Amino acid sequence: MIPLQYYLLLAAALFCIGLFTALARRNAVAVLMGIELMLNAVNINLIAFWRYVKPSAPVWDLTGQIFALFVITLAAAEAAIGLALIIAIYRSRDTVNIEDVDLMKW
Repeated sequence: MIPLQYYLLLAAALFCIGLFTALARRNAVAVLMGIELMLNAVNINLIAFWRYVKPSAPVWDLTGQIFALFVITLAAAEAAIGLALIIAIYRSRDTVNIEDVDLMKW
């Protein structure tokens, strides 16, 4: 059985890569990909802690898996809405560069 620390290190590395991607890129699609990487790191943590930390509740306690399903649903909704916004901005401004998008200016 793989120790919990390995899962936590993997999730931390994935989260750091996602954070760097979200903060360093100027392309809106790359920023969304970074956010998705961070959400996947959270899912790895939720499932790892669910597997390794034994609660006092019965064996069929699925709290970690239920939270992971909520995060997956949130990530899917975020991706759909984010991509729809990016397409709308691209159609009106002909760019997906975050620095060039200033929708509040006339």
